[in-house]
Amino acid sequence: QVQLAESGGGLVQAGGSLRLSCATSGRTSSTLAMGWFRQAPGKEREFVSGISWNGGSIYYAASVKGRFTISRDNAKNTVYLQMNSLKPEDTAVYYCAAKPRGSNGRYDYWGQGTQVTVSS
Repeated sequence: QVQLAESGGGLVQAGGSLRLSCATSGRTSSTLAMGWFRQAPGKEREFVSGISWNGGSIYYAASVKGRFTISRDNAKNTVYLQMNSLKPEDTAVYYCAAKPRGSNGRYDYWGQGTQVTVSS
């Protein structure tokens, strides 16, 4: 069983930065593709960014491209989401997710989420 634990959320002013971390346990992270999703109040959860098991493939939602950067350190079993130039509309609970490496299906494992609040 894979466990995911997010950290790094908080309150920041518009234009500021935060770095989210997602620590994986229960399975070597190099066997997992990882992703970040977010859910704002009253809205459905949406994809933010994804990264393949070795970082060779990276994907971003159009709304965050150029501002957010996903990365991973398999030696530390950790995935990161560097968020720059934050906007109030980035306010949401951010979730880390994982699926088996090479899978084209849905993400199987989810963290509890970390709150990001961007004030204007």
